[in-house]
Amino acid sequence: MHLENYFKNGKVYIWEETFAIIKSKKVYPNAFANIIDKNETTVIIEQSKYNDEDVIEIEKDWKILTFDMVLPFGLVGFLAKVSKMLADENISIFVVSAYSTDHILVKEKNLTRTEEKLKELGCIFEER
Repeated sequence: MHLENYFKNGKVYIWEETFAIIKSKKVYPNAFANIIDKNETTVIIEQSKYNDEDVIEIEKDWKILTFDMVLPFGLVGFLAKVSKMLADENISIFVVSAYSTDHILVKEKNLTRTEEKLKELGCIFEER
């Protein structure tokens, strides 16, 4: 399980929609993700689909990039490599991990640079 093998020709796709990350008063069943912990409810939702009255705080203009590959639980350093490379470019990310893969959110204004940097690692971008 070599880390570099996951980047070389690793498929990534960019969601067409633009998303908001919300500290919310409620969950949204049709959101990309609802994260509920003991302190707050975070909702990642298409920017056009939330209700202002449910918002406590909001961050807008995020794009989701999905690593369209199965990343095993024993793989070490995948997100560390991505986050370090983007941090070196002063690009902030918001990470969501699923059972089999990872997603990163970047501000829309940083999307082109993020794509360029991931291509440098060997990633291939696909249409969704």
